[in-house]
Amino acid sequence: MRELRVIGLEPGGAHVVCSDPDTGEKFRLPADDKLRAASRGDIARLGQIEIEMDSQLRPREIQARIRAGASIEQVAEQAGIPYSKVERYAHPVLLERSRAAEMAQAGHPVRPDGPAVDTLSEIVAQAFRARGHDMDAATWDAWKDEDGHWVAQLQWQAGRSTNAAHWRYQPDAHGGTINSLDDAAVQLIDPDFGRPLRGLTPVPSDGIYGPADMEQDHDHEAAEDSSIILADNDIEEESAEQVDTPEPVDEAEHDEPKTAPQHTHGKDKRGKPALPSWDDVLLGVRSNGRG
Repeated sequence: MRELRVIGLEPGGAHVVCSDPDTGEKFRLPADDKLRAASRGDIARLGQIEIEMDSQLRPREIQARIRAGASIEQVAEQAGIPYSKVERYAHPVLLERSRAAEMAQAGHPVRPDGPAVDTLSEIVAQAFRARGHDMDAATWDAWKDEDGHWVAQLQWQAGRSTNAAHWRYQPDAHGGTINSLDDAAVQLIDPDFGRPLRGLTPVPSDGIYGPADMEQDHDHEAAEDSSIILADNDIEEESAEQVDTPEPVDEAEHDEPKTAPQHTHGKDKRGKPALPSWDDVLLGVRSNGRG
């Protein structure tokens, strides 16, 4: 056993720095209660600390924390023990969690109409393709909750955000059932996810028109223009008849010629109906000057 020489404390006093006198190699020790008790020669306190640490580091307790979803780093940091000591007991439980995650992927999600025919992994893969996500970059995990049920987790990256979905997995002889535990899980197994929204018929409101309304307005304007042109043609025929009349007719006693609906024509200075110009006929403007 080599002897070390104490050099001093690191900034902050969290560790004691030591060195090997022969090689000059440096080491550091955590300045915790155990080191303080050992430096004072307090055997009773040192033994009590050993008992407390051993009671917290029982293999069964380490495995229970790992099975509940904790990582090796988390357990080692919380207990203040070396990573290697936790890893020794955590490895079998990590294999158990990995196996549970694989089994959950082969389970059948439960929907309002019953269990789905496809497996969870197949349904999620379809949802990922619809979203444009990379299924190969996603990670699966599983752990047991406080009630002893397996919880499967799918975690993936979308842009700069990390997303996760959780399901409760219940093993059975038919591959197991899957129940969603959060909104992300519900959306991923939704059979209608990714389908295009149904088209909405535009409804005119406050002067806003859609394509269908524009087509109706166009048809209405075309019909109105046709009515105006027909009415103007009637005026021309009636005017021609008046010119060919051999005898003068009293305009006061003569009835006005009938016109097309919604059309009134004006008169010129001589009291006769005014003939529309070609511009009025082509543009659909009434002969009285009102559109």
